[in-house]
Amino acid sequence: MLPTTVVGSFPQPEWLIDREALLASGVPRVPRPSLWRVPDARMTEAQDDAVRLAVRDMERAGVDIVSDGEVRRESYFNWLAPALTGLDLERPGTALSRAGRPTAVPRVVGPVTRARPALARQAAFLRGETDRAIKITVPGPFTLSVLAQNEHYPDASSLALAFAAVVNAELRDLKAAGVDFVQLDEPYLQAWPDRAREYGVAAIDRALEGIPGPTVVHLCFGYAHTVRDKKPSGYSYLPELERCRATHVSIEAAQPKLDCSALRSLPSKTVVLGVLDLGEPAVEPAEIVAGRIRAALAHVPAERLIAAPDCGMKYLPRERALAKLRALAEGARLVRRELTGR
Repeated sequence: MLPTTVVGSFPQPEWLIDREALLASGVPRVPRPSLWRVPDARMTEAQDDAVRLAVRDMERAGVDIVSDGEVRRESYFNWLAPALTGLDLERPGTALSRAGRPTAVPRVVGPVTRARPALARQAAFLRGETDRAIKITVPGPFTLSVLAQNEHYPDASSLALAFAAVVNAELRDLKAAGVDFVQLDEPYLQAWPDRAREYGVAAIDRALEGIPGPTVVHLCFGYAHTVRDKKPSGYSYLPELERCRATHVSIEAAQPKLDCSALRSLPSKTVVLGVLDLGEPAVEPAEIVAGRIRAALAHVPAERLIAAPDCGMKYLPRERALAKLRALAEGARLVRRELTGR
């Protein structure tokens, strides 16, 4: 009851990536190899060691469902494109970010197919590093289509469904490697709700077609590091996810102070609830975390609730991220004890 998890990312070691450049760069949408401090010949070994560190930190913090910290990635988004055909990454195009700023994105110049698996080896490595349940995240097809310059497909929905097919192939590999939870990162469902209502659910359902076990869709208002202004207190796209194939919906709730009555619009879904405010430098006491969980329990039964940070933690200092995860685990334990007596 009330397991804990991470959304996906965890701080990368400073010996692995140039954190100063990462913090200054925004979220990369195309490859940024200059961010890495390790030569290519040592990259796999170095990233394996970074995964081990991230997993150990999550385990000692008390997290129940762990990830690899996404430490092999420059961003949640840009790592998949090099494994695909039909994309020009050398001469990128332009799309608008959620803040309305032009950003460099892949150009779609031909049919999008998967040239090779991207994560099979990494997923098998993670499975061998922990006995706990594991989760791997993949950028969702709606967000992939929004953050691309389409020069090939007749319309945006056709491009989203093409991305959904390659994401589905990746997810099948992840399940075969022993991954318990697979997650689609779809922050742009919230950023572009009108377009999402046209084809968001169809793209998600194609990506999750035939995928057994827990499947998660994550949406949020953006990293606290990059979205510093006041965040909305409600979602413009949430009830629509009740009719999608995903079994779980992961949302940001702590920093925006979400009214948890919104969770009633997802009566069949397990809710992965953000209860750590990653924009707040101070580490929340466990009792604050417990209070956020209790607020959700007024609208969602404990059997359908998982506690998590609001979003990925990669932009936080490592010790702060670890301390917040400890507060997460202890807050969940407090509420679990109230509910079960143990």
